[in-house]
Amino acid sequence: MLKDSIRSKASSGTGTKRKKTFRLGIMGGTFNPIHYGHLVAAEQARCKFKLDEVTFVPSGTPPHKEPRKMADSEHRYLMTVLATSNNPYFSVSRQEIDREGLSYAVDTIQYFLDEYSEYKIKIYFITGMDAVMEILTWRNPETIMELCTIIAATRPGFDMEALKHHIGRKNFRAVKLLRASALAISSTDIRERLAGGLPIKYLLPETVEQYIRKKQLYLETG
Repeated sequence: MLKDSIRSKASSGTGTKRKKTFRLGIMGGTFNPIHYGHLVAAEQARCKFKLDEVTFVPSGTPPHKEPRKMADSEHRYLMTVLATSNNPYFSVSRQEIDREGLSYAVDTIQYFLDEYSEYKIKIYFITGMDAVMEILTWRNPETIMELCTIIAATRPGFDMEALKHHIGRKNFRAVKLLRASALAISSTDIRERLAGGLPIKYLLPETVEQYIRKKQLYLETG
């Protein structure tokens, strides 16, 4: 459990070094469905930024997505659990799924800071570059960038000057770049391939594919 990991890290020192900072990565998203692009980005972020753990947080009701195009939240949660179960540094949180109302990143980040306030914790919010380019349209974007460091996962070659100009130099200081190697995979493409009867092998974990086919998800394009 996440709390056990934090408690172990915090108590691993002695004397003045008693409380060590726990570096927690939060990877939010609809995970509709989760795929290797998400998993590779999370693992690369964990290694590059020396994160102690990455918690995947499937969204409940995201404000910028069309609900009709999403699988039920329980399906998305269970697929995420299946996809991450073999990595001891990954965990999955039901925090947004069980919270009523729309899912906002600022509320999720604040939840983890409050939940583990007795420990020294630093939050790294992992998301795609497309989402970061829209961050100023999120609820309380300035607060988000004060509460955490944002890890923006992108393909090589992205123009960082464009991002700096778009969100402003002050906000840009809260963003760290991660050049992820599997971002060509997309949930939209997987859903369209399923609807068209095309194979999705090697795009996501086999356990997730089996779950999708058993539950007959994504039979309609979207």
